Amino acid sequence: MEVIVFLTLISAGILLCLLRMIKGPTAPDRAVALDTLSTVTTALLVLLGYVFKRYVYLDVSLVYAVLTFIGAVAIARFLEKGI
Repeated sequence: MEVIVFLTLISAGILLCLLRMIKGPTAPDRAVALDTLSTVTTALLVLLGYVFKRYVYLDVSLVYAVLTFIGAVAIARFLEKGI
């Protein structure tokens, strides 16, 4: 039962992040929405690893989190200084 609640909350978070990415008035708003979306997706991977008892999903979520952090830093640097 609690898995359904968690999936509902994560789905709502993904939907709100996608909405902000589409409607975001500025590029930094879209970048923050993308970073938040990657964090919510990491939480979804952890939840799927728990539900399916496949702990390889935890390793995948850690790698995904590190890669999205590097991407967020690169986007922030680009928005601040250009190429």
